[in-house]
Order: sequence, then C-alpha cells, then structure tokens
Amino acid sequence: MTTTITICETCKREGWNAESQSQTDGELLAEAVEAAAQGASDVKTRRHACLMGCNHGCNIAIQAEGKLTYVMGRFEPGSEAAEGIVEYAQKHAASEKGQVPFREWPKAVKGHFVSRIPTLPEPE
Repeated sequence: MTTTITICETCKREGWNAESQSQTDGELLAEAVEAAAQGASDVKTRRHACLMGCNHGCNIAIQAEGKLTYVMGRFEPGSEAAEGIVEYAQKHAASEKGQVPFREWPKAVKGHFVSRIPTLPEPE
C-alpha cells in the first residue's frame, strides 16, 4: 500500500525573513522530501498550503487509507530530515495499521511527532 507524505509548503520557522529568503522553509523541506522520495514506489508526496501547526514548523503528515496518520513538525529543512521522513513513510507503508515500532524509527524523526490520528471507523 502507498503512503502519502503531505508537506506544508507555507511553513516558516522562527527567524524566517521575507526580504532575505525567496522560499519558505516549507518549500525547502518539500523540495528535499520530493528528492528523497524519488524512486520510492511505496511513497507519494504532495504539498499543501498550511497544516495549521505554525508553532511546530516545518510540518508534515504521513497518511494512508485505513492506517494511523502521524503529524510531525519542528524539522530543519534539508536532506537529513527528508531522508528520515521518507524512510519512516516507507516503514508506515509496509506496516499493517501504520504503526512503526519505536526501535525502527529513523533518528531524524525522533522527537518530531506532534500527533497521531486514528483511522476513521468503518461505515455501519
């Protein structure tokens, strides 16, 4: 099953300056995640304007049909974070319910979890 990484492209970390920075921190993270996900058949990426986690920028969500959703934030935009996010997304894709054992978490995502959202109940 495919897991989708949704990246907030409007995130601005503390200290972001519109006069000196042509891209938001979210755009930089999105570019890095998209590059890291190239060739990963079990992971898709998409950008979204504002995940409403401004106090936690840069924010992403890891999602798949019928699986737990994870929201993560406080990333430094760059390849190290991006590679960890994609690795976690691949483990999420390979899992039955979206839960990845702590011992398998990439170092780059540890300490970045903001929330876990349960799956929607099956229709009655």
